[in-house]
Amino acid sequence: MDGSAAIEQDRVALKRIVASLVAMAGLVVGADPEARAEGEPRKTLPRHLWRAILSLLRPAEAAARRLIIAAARGLTVCLPPPRKQRPVSPAPLLRSLGIAVMASPADLAAAARRARAGARRAAAPARPRSVSLPLFDPLPHTPTQDRRHGPAHAVPRILFPGVIEPSALPRPPSRDDPVSAARLGQRLAALAAALDDLPGQAMRFARWKARRDLGLVRRTAPLRGGRPPGGRLSRFDPFAHRPRNIREVDEILAHAHSLAVDALARPDTS
Repeated sequence: MDGSAAIEQDRVALKRIVASLVAMAGLVVGADPEARAEGEPRKTLPRHLWRAILSLLRPAEAAARRLIIAAARGLTVCLPPPRKQRPVSPAPLLRSLGIAVMASPADLAAAARRARAGARRAAAPARPRSVSLPLFDPLPHTPTQDRRHGPAHAVPRILFPGVIEPSALPRPPSRDDPVSAARLGQRLAALAAALDDLPGQAMRFARWKARRDLGLVRRTAPLRGGRPPGGRLSRFDPFAHRPRNIREVDEILAHAHSLAVDALARPDTS
């Protein structure tokens, strides 16, 4: 099986998983009039359902990210020339020091144009911010040495009889607590949009690689070391024994990870 066929097979499997997650959450992702006719989408989810969806969403996002990297193999883009930076005027610094600065008519006209443009932007209705699938793995959290703060239910209480009245401890989180589903819906929508437009996402990654080669970005590696985030398999081996707790998304992630690592190691296919 060639690389394009393997990428398409994993993409179709991921789309099926995303559809099942949307059904589990009861959310509306995209413009689906039939789904909207059934009722308003859910705004909150029980904590146990939110965690169950998130445990499948994380490896699905990581697998889609690796499919984008594999699809960008061999792509080259030409970046536009960098914009010329405007010379910084010393007038604000001089005014802050109490030094009078005479403004020319051209400077006054430019300031008036900027003020009018800012007023138009402030009066314009705010557009909803689009959410796209991140191209990089989230970096692992480094444990901090500062342990002065902790959860309220675990902090010891020091009481002085007759001076300090005991306060009730906050209730620990329950599995049925309502959790906001707004961010979860945005991530599902971004994942579904990325799987529907894999070539466009591949060009997006190729543009990032071109900027990285020019030294215009800080992060140099899109993937983090070790096991892919959210997955339970460190590598793809179709002939290895499959443990009981391995899910379908774990196998897809391991296979997509092997494709991405090979594409990063040998980027040129010509």
